[in-house]
Amino acid sequence: MQLATIFLGFIVFGFSENIKGPAIPRIQLDFMLNESQLGTLLSLNALGYLIACSFTAFLTRLWGIKIVSIAAFGMMILSGFCIYMSSSFPLFSSSYFLMYIGNGMLEIALAILGARIFVRNTGTMMNLTHGFYGLSSTVAPLIATGLMTVSVYGHVLDWRGMYVVMLSLSILPILFALRSSFPSDEISHEDRVPFKTLTRDPVLWYMVLILSFGVVSELAVGGWLVNFLEKAYEWEAVKASGMLSAFFLCFALARLILGPITDKIGFNLSLIIFSGFSAICTFGAILGGEPLAFLFAAAGIGIAMIYPTVMAFIAKRYPNSSDTAITFTVTLMGVGSVIGNYLIGGVIELVKQWVGSDTQMGLIRGLQTGYGFIGLCAAICAVYSFILYRYLKKQKELI
Repeated sequence: MQLATIFLGFIVFGFSENIKGPAIPRIQLDFMLNESQLGTLLSLNALGYLIACSFTAFLTRLWGIKIVSIAAFGMMILSGFCIYMSSSFPLFSSSYFLMYIGNGMLEIALAILGARIFVRNTGTMMNLTHGFYGLSSTVAPLIATGLMTVSVYGHVLDWRGMYVVMLSLSILPILFALRSSFPSDEISHEDRVPFKTLTRDPVLWYMVLILSFGVVSELAVGGWLVNFLEKAYEWEAVKASGMLSAFFLCFALARLILGPITDKIGFNLSLIIFSGFSAICTFGAILGGEPLAFLFAAAGIGIAMIYPTVMAFIAKRYPNSSDTAITFTVTLMGVGSVIGNYLIGGVIELVKQWVGSDTQMGLIRGLQTGYGFIGLCAAICAVYSFILYRYLKKQKELI
């Protein structure tokens, strides 16, 4: 029951985060939004996500992980119906904000569940569960596109009905969670590491840096790869989107298959190897030009392993305070991710202005430099992983 809850939870999580791609153009058309309004909507959602990440650990200690998990799934269902009923943009924005509150709660709740359930083969199981997120993320846009054309009793579902159907899938993990028990919910106050003690641990701050740069490199691909291929190599939209799908496929398969390697060679060494591999693939794809474009997809093999491996590390190092450590790390990671993605756009514009904003060469050099920043983030992730490795080796605390 516990495994079913967490596996289904990650599938729903992947759906909820990645069905927006096909829906956004229709949402923009229905509410007559300009690009600025759309950007504000997505920024507010990111804010809701961060807010939820900050309070979920407190609720976990107050109510228990079982109730918080069910509440997170329930909020996803509620937000789906609110989205369906929203007749104006302010109501829709509020409903979408609610969905991302649920998303943030769900991310922390699932991470805490994993930390408590997977006490053995932690790296393998963390990567396996996150692999289900990768698989659902891969198929989510296709399913969403298909559902929006389905007719029910003569009425087309469109994007509103699609959100109701997809988010209502949260009922499945709720049913399994209701029948589950999580015996490690009760951790005495004396056994917990105080928050101030956690924040004084340099290892936790290294985890924040590793996770922030790793996740920037991971999430930025979805936003910039298709744009890069279409404008720099003049690829058609279908071909460029195919490369992005290949990235997500490599991403998902890596998490499903390579998890045992992290347990065998250790989490610290795994972080160095996988982040370094992603950086090499990204730089190789940029420098090698169009013939080596397949390396953009191969980079997903390395970067996929960062997030679940960090979660596994935290679960092992802070077994009685994993909820607090995970919340602290993920919240700061979210702030770093927002800053990182703004920097990518800024770098592209800066180089375009320097080379020639109105020239094709200026555009290409800007995109190459911007995508190079994504590879640089993976490289910095590897550097901090190496520094942490040396630090823990001296302390004889390698995991």
